Amino acid sequence: MATDYYAVLGVRRDASQDEIKKAFRRLARELHPDVNPDPKTQERFKEINAAYEVLSDPQKKQVYDLGGDPLSQAGGGGGAGGFGAGGFGNFSDIMDAFFGTASQRGPRSRTRRGQDAMIRLEIDLDEAAFGTTKDIQVDTAVVCTTCSGEGAAPGTSAQTCDMCRGRGEVSQVTRSFLGQVMTSRPCPQCQGFGTVVPTPCPECAGDGRIRSRRTLTVKIPAGVDNGTRIQLAGEGEVGPGGGPAGDLYVEIHELPHAVFQRRGDDLHCTVTIPMTAAALGTKVPLETLDGLEEIDIRPGTQSGQSVPLHGRGITHLRGGGRGDLIVHVEVLTPTKLDPEQERLLRELAKARGEERPTGQFQPGQQGLFSRLKDAFNGR
Repeated sequence: MATDYYAVLGVRRDASQDEIKKAFRRLARELHPDVNPDPKTQERFKEINAAYEVLSDPQKKQVYDLGGDPLSQAGGGGGAGGFGAGGFGNFSDIMDAFFGTASQRGPRSRTRRGQDAMIRLEIDLDEAAFGTTKDIQVDTAVVCTTCSGEGAAPGTSAQTCDMCRGRGEVSQVTRSFLGQVMTSRPCPQCQGFGTVVPTPCPECAGDGRIRSRRTLTVKIPAGVDNGTRIQLAGEGEVGPGGGPAGDLYVEIHELPHAVFQRRGDDLHCTVTIPMTAAALGTKVPLETLDGLEEIDIRPGTQSGQSVPLHGRGITHLRGGGRGDLIVHVEVLTPTKLDPEQERLLRELAKARGEERPTGQFQPGQQGLFSRLKDAFNGR
């Protein structure tokens, strides 16, 4: 074979048709005579044109791979680098090489899907824990009842655009280095729709939709948290031209609770007790989400310890069961004592041998959460 067409295009012998086409387009943009008029470049352009003519045609490629010369069999008509059926003269290949693939054309529909909408809904902690049902009011676009979404005044209808004759686009012929090139753009009279509305609906001004306030019932599942979004399909904005409605998203915002702080599905609170109650033990009433319960403070409870109430937290959003309620204990040391109280405490300290305690020193400052961390780590 006199010419290695694969080497001309710079591709492997097992290259796919897509790889061959991409290599040809890249070289064509660089070497086309109208872009680079150098005589040597023109000869090079003829070579890549001939190579592409052979390698892009399965039959010619098969003859070439078997050692034949498909261009001579074809009478030499394709090898001259002209604008034949198989070479660069294929007009679609020219447009693809220089401008890319053409977009789909035709009139666009006046009916389009509406946008999604979102509202914020505030709920209490107990509603998040057990779920609830809420009525909400939303202001969204709905289908115009006067024109039923058509956009035309009653008794009238849309008419075919006389400028583009319903095509939605107009064409223009311009001259370039490739010769005459036809370009298309959306029709300025109908905005690409292919139709015009001579008499728009007075209610919606031709949009096919109006704004309206509606009341919706939303079911809040148990276990939702801040930022949880509940999707209501088809309850969003109706689209232009009475198109299908988008979705409505309800974003949950949980209000702060007076006693409990939520961490995941667990609830936390702090109870402060006098040092005598911590030493002797006591029972403290607590109004939980499930009702009144007594917290058992065992004798000798230290400040920073916690009392867990299992299954008294938030319902798990996915799966069964509930989180826990953790009650953190803080022991209150009295700051003012009357003479009798001071005498009794001194007698207690003397009886316990604590008149001059040496203390227990540890590195750093041990706060509540530090003590909790140490407890979990077994320190």
